[in-house]
Amino acid sequence: MVKQFHITITSLFLFSMASFVVILGSFTLKLLVSEGSSSCYPRLNRFSSPLTSSPYSYILCNFAFLSSPPHPPFNSSEPKTPPVLNDNDTRPHSVTDDRELMRRAASILETSCNPTPKVAFMFLSRGSLPLAPLWEKFFMGHEGLYSIYIHTSHEFIDEPPTTSVFYKRKIPSKPVHWGTASMVDAERRLLANALLDCANQRFVLLSEACIPLFNFTTVYNYLIKSRQSFIGSFDDPRVTGRGRYNKRMWPTVSLSNWRKGSQWFEVNRNLAVEILSDEKYYPIFRNHCIPPCYVDEHYVPTLVNIMSPEVNSNRSITWVDWSKGGPHPKQYVRKDVSMALLNQVRKGFNCTYNGHTTSMCFLFARKFHPSTLEPLLRLAPALLNSMN
Repeated sequence: MVKQFHITITSLFLFSMASFVVILGSFTLKLLVSEGSSSCYPRLNRFSSPLTSSPYSYILCNFAFLSSPPHPPFNSSEPKTPPVLNDNDTRPHSVTDDRELMRRAASILETSCNPTPKVAFMFLSRGSLPLAPLWEKFFMGHEGLYSIYIHTSHEFIDEPPTTSVFYKRKIPSKPVHWGTASMVDAERRLLANALLDCANQRFVLLSEACIPLFNFTTVYNYLIKSRQSFIGSFDDPRVTGRGRYNKRMWPTVSLSNWRKGSQWFEVNRNLAVEILSDEKYYPIFRNHCIPPCYVDEHYVPTLVNIMSPEVNSNRSITWVDWSKGGPHPKQYVRKDVSMALLNQVRKGFNCTYNGHTTSMCFLFARKFHPSTLEPLLRLAPALLNSMN
């Protein structure tokens, strides 16, 4: 009797275990099918937010599909047709990984793009734009011909009024420290964001202390019609030039290729893609160009000199006064501002533009203190209404 009882209990236990295994197997198979089709290989668009799937989906994906990674590798050659970020779409994207952002930007195709080219104005700023009211007048009435991108301190969260052209134009930013490679990281981040809009054909790097010297139409035509880009790039034999070269850069970067120039550049789309796609030279600069070598004064000038010197005019279109020497240029304050000063910068130089000599060499100027806003606004009608 006791033996028969134990046999019955054992049978019931085995039957229960078998039923549990069958139920668990069915549940697991169903979960693999549903999770495998949506979480292992999700159909993400360019600005998708992180998926909020089952906490077990990652485990199941890795065990069930171990031979195939859930996401393509960074340098995958798999064709990609990501959507384009248009300037009218002010929704911020969530890409904060620089390598991924730059890969996506470099892969943007210009097919089926807006036929009207735009100029991308990229502001590298600590925080607010104190001269914004002057820029508002500059941009007024030219919608569809420009894009604006702002890289600020990642801690700066203030937004201008909703009616401002600068509203919601900040890109995902990271900390920037003067004199370090983080300056160039920010420049490349701005370029990457601007390249996402295939209508952008010219790219201008500016600061919060920059002002326009001509009206929008004049600046737009000057840039769009130019056959070259505008990057200061010259061989400086002094200690502040060749003296900053680090022998550890050789042989990738030689002293004969070493160049210096202004941080404030302007490039066409092809050159912007070249700068963003560079993975050969930038690591050398990041590792070996340290103060008193400043990456922002040497990286782009040297890179362009090596890769595409024929497309560069070897001059900047942003005026900066270095006449007093030192690590920083002259800063203009309220009492300095006059139409005579502005006209001197606007017409007081000679340079070459598309093979012809011209006195219009600079389209922008810096470094203007916030106190200059009032006199600049007073001069704005004469400054921004004239064509030359």
